[in-house]
Amino acid sequence: MQLRIFTEPQQGATYDDLARVAVAAEDLGFDAFFRSDHYLAMNAPGDPGPTDAWLTLAGLARDTTRIRLGTLVTSATFRYPGPLAIGVAQVDQMSGGRVELGLGAGWFAAEHAAYGIPFPPLGERFDRLEEQLSIITGLWATPAGDRFAFDGAHYTLSDSPALPKPVQGMPGHPSSMSAAAPHPGPPIIIGGQGRVRTPALAARFAAEFNVVFEQPDVAETRVARVRQACERIGRDPSGLVYSAALVLCTGRTDAELSARADAIGREVDELRLNGAAGTPAEVVEKIERYRAAGISRIYLQVLDLSDLDHLALVADKVAPHLASM
Repeated sequence: MQLRIFTEPQQGATYDDLARVAVAAEDLGFDAFFRSDHYLAMNAPGDPGPTDAWLTLAGLARDTTRIRLGTLVTSATFRYPGPLAIGVAQVDQMSGGRVELGLGAGWFAAEHAAYGIPFPPLGERFDRLEEQLSIITGLWATPAGDRFAFDGAHYTLSDSPALPKPVQGMPGHPSSMSAAAPHPGPPIIIGGQGRVRTPALAARFAAEFNVVFEQPDVAETRVARVRQACERIGRDPSGLVYSAALVLCTGRTDAELSARADAIGREVDELRLNGAAGTPAEVVEKIERYRAAGISRIYLQVLDLSDLDHLALVADKVAPHLASM
């Protein structure tokens, strides 16, 4: 079972805050450092303001050496697909091939209004997401020296040199992707609650399917839908990684656990029900339930970025018990 650290910097964090967490996560042996891609805080002031996800990851590409880096998830409404493919490929080069792209349709209307970003209806957002996935993977897959074109309802590309290329997927590079992944380049992560379009997009484009803040039985159902979608198009379902995201809150004592819950404005009982919370042994037991549901990777949502001891506790008392899972 892989453990990854997942942050929500729109709630209030500078680049330096994020770099401290990413470097600590790397030093402590976590598999990856991920961040959300949001421009507006939720139920918080958000001071000192948002940071851009891909600018952050570009900095971390140079400030870290081993840990994988990515978004959970970038909104397809925020960027045109061509420039996004360029930016992700560049950060992949800067990191030596450690980048992963989580991409979704977008959902938070208020942040679009706050920063002047168009927010189409849901159906159109999914149409745009599908075209973006086709374009990004198409650009990365175009052989060197060839040209790429795309004529869609929302995006048109003509005579594109399809450059730059990411490091991952290049000949001779030890990519983290399964050999059964559907495209070269950084792994693409797709998640969400959709019953039809989301599994179909994951089957076509994703190296990983992610379930966010759901109970193990719900995660198992969502995984089953993606596996069925893979089978319908002739893709081996085992070619995908199946992951889940859970808020983290653990403590050696009841007092430590309560203090950490208070620091993020949550109740201990609610966190025990809905997150990876409680004693380290309780966190291990909860994660084992996700393993039984078909999950092999957990994103631990860390909301108090000043509490690096929280990460150290997980690395010391939780991760070793999951190493053989």
